[in-house]
Amino acid sequence: METIWFYAQLGFKHVLDFQGLDHFYFIIALAIPFGFREFKKLLLWVSIFTLGHTLSLFGNYYFELSLPTEWIEFLIPVTITLSCIPLLITQEINHKTIFIPIITLVFGLIHGFGFGRYFSLIASEDEALYQLFSFALGVEAAQIAIVLGVLIISFFALNVLKTNKSKWDLIIGAMILSQAILMMVEKNPL
Repeated sequence: METIWFYAQLGFKHVLDFQGLDHFYFIIALAIPFGFREFKKLLLWVSIFTLGHTLSLFGNYYFELSLPTEWIEFLIPVTITLSCIPLLITQEINHKTIFIPIITLVFGLIHGFGFGRYFSLIASEDEALYQLFSFALGVEAAQIAIVLGVLIISFFALNVLKTNKSKWDLIIGAMILSQAILMMVEKNPL
């Protein structure tokens, strides 16, 4: 039970680490177009992201699949930037397309490779699957907490403050995009 708790906390803190807000920004960009009515769909997409993240940790640990760290560190803010694009377009985007879950899975894979090396250092060989599962639970819990926070704040902004939905998406998207661009400049491997 201690192992589950330790790795679940580690996964939770990994997502909410204020030294590296990449997960935080990505989940906000993913969630901001939605309301409580689409919570199930959004929960599915967050879970797809967690699946991708977990698969890359699994591949890194068991098959030593890894990509050059400098490129992963650069690709992470690229995924955030790409996630902001729908927020900056004023036209209504069809979020029912299969494209979004596939892209979310790929983005989860990229983000997971960013943590893979550290996970490989701390995971024990005899309990690695157990630890990986526990870590994924923590990641998922933190992402759901972020989604709920985004939905609550958006509800307040749109329904209480009567903020225009397109403007709200644009403002949040621009804020996240500015941070992602700064991260890309800092992490540029060239």
